[in-house]
Amino acid sequence: MGDLVNRGPQSLECLRYVKSLGDAAVTVLGNHDLHLLCVAEGVEKRKKRDTLDDVLDAPDRDALVDWLRHRPLMHVEGAFALVHAGLLPQWTVARARELAAEVEAALRGPRHRDLLGHMYGDEPDRWTDELHGVERLRVIINAMTRLRVCDEDGAMVLGFKGEPGDAHDEWTPWFDVRGRRSRDHAIVCGHWSALGLLMRPDLLSLDSGCVWGRSLTGVRLADRSLFQTDCPPAPGRED
Repeated sequence: MGDLVNRGPQSLECLRYVKSLGDAAVTVLGNHDLHLLCVAEGVEKRKKRDTLDDVLDAPDRDALVDWLRHRPLMHVEGAFALVHAGLLPQWTVARARELAAEVEAALRGPRHRDLLGHMYGDEPDRWTDELHGVERLRVIINAMTRLRVCDEDGAMVLGFKGEPGDAHDEWTPWFDVRGRRSRDHAIVCGHWSALGLLMRPDLLSLDSGCVWGRSLTGVRLADRSLFQTDCPPAPGRED
């Protein structure tokens, strides 16, 4: 579900391993993966808690970053749709996949640095089909890599990172918004570690807080068997 890097002390090893799996592994882009791309391109500074130095200093850095930049933003297979954070309620899975392809084309193209340099920001905070240019791509990226809750008008509340019970009464988890059009697929996602594991017919939210010293979770999709392993907190993440 993305975030192969910056969620623990072995970003380089993780990135090399998944890359080595080739077509045997499918991974979508998460917000921390995009942060690495921005830092590697020099359009963002490293953050205090980043664990990216090994990647950025590696002899195969360019190959790894290029491989990561070519990962999909969303993957759909059968009754499942894989995305890092979520989907806006008005998007069907088919429409969301089309929109993800727009971002993927820009990231893989010759002007990808321009997109990365203008990608960050919380506005616009909602989708309209009239959006164009970098604002259009920013909304798609924010929804698929940062979304947790929407307000009563359908706008993304991107600053919220807490547990669902901590949210304002007028904010709703994206997957519980009435009329969500992607309910015909099981959305497999991560990102919201404060939410923890949540499994139901239309949702597999699997970020169970490994980086915070809780557990790493996997699910076998064929029968929804659950696999978990306890994790020590990453250095500097004990809080």
